[in-house]
Amino acid sequence: MNKAIEFIDVSKSFGATRALNNLNLYIDKGDFYGLLGPNGAGKSTLIGILGGLIIPDTGTTLVMDYNVRSEYIAARKSLGIVPQELVFDPFFTVYETLSFQLGYFGKKIDKKWILELLDSLGLANKMYSNMRTLSGGMKRRVLLAQALVHKPEVVVLDEPTAGVDVQLRSTIWDLIKKINNDGTTILLTTHYLEEAEQLCNKTAFVNNGNLIANEETKNFFKTSANKSLLLKIKNGQAINNLNIKNIHFHSTDKIEFTFSNLSEITDILNILNSKKIEIINFEIKELDLEKIFLSYLNS
Repeated sequence: MNKAIEFIDVSKSFGATRALNNLNLYIDKGDFYGLLGPNGAGKSTLIGILGGLIIPDTGTTLVMDYNVRSEYIAARKSLGIVPQELVFDPFFTVYETLSFQLGYFGKKIDKKWILELLDSLGLANKMYSNMRTLSGGMKRRVLLAQALVHKPEVVVLDEPTAGVDVQLRSTIWDLIKKINNDGTTILLTTHYLEEAEQLCNKTAFVNNGNLIANEETKNFFKTSANKSLLLKIKNGQAINNLNIKNIHFHSTDKIEFTFSNLSEITDILNILNSKKIEIINFEIKELDLEKIFLSYLNS
């Protein structure tokens, strides 16, 4: 058993809206996996299916080889999910919240582990505070602790750092990287694409319910147009009819070309020279994952 998560021919529609279209996605045990896509791409539907909250129209979903529908108890025990929304019971303390979470999974209260978890998230001094008295950032930390307290083999983070400050984001990632290094599989959805770039060893792009790319994160920079040539030209020159692929017009005097091989620059400059376009300044830079993602969406 090498797969931690498997989506096999999964489809889901909500009325006339097709959220997922025969999607196949496999995540290996121990991966730190990024799932990226614009709003409405199908990411939340996938997570809902994984957690058993949404029933797909067709297809099979497995967590640690357990079918999330027919073997739902074992599948749930293997999974911890940190939702986007701040969902909590306002009548319980932090300690009670985590104690009850252990009970939901049939596990005895482990005060030592709860204290260790709270300490790693900077919440040790809030253990007996009521949930409704906590700040938004602290509540988000408790949600992460809830997902981890039963020691699942797979953890899903759905926009875990949305709206949190830089210090809290760093605290969250320090803990998540530690548990991943200890063998826990992580599935991350995020709009902060630099997080996926820095943290995830594999990344998938989803759009309109389809899997449009699935690679080791580092390979996106090898297989895509991963460099950019930004040119400032003499204002007023005719540039709209340039027959060059991967060209982007920023303004009347700024154009950008994306490419994967430095030898392509010669071809670009030759075309500009033949059109008698005067170059005032230029800059070559590496593209980040966000621009590579956008190039997939526009391809």
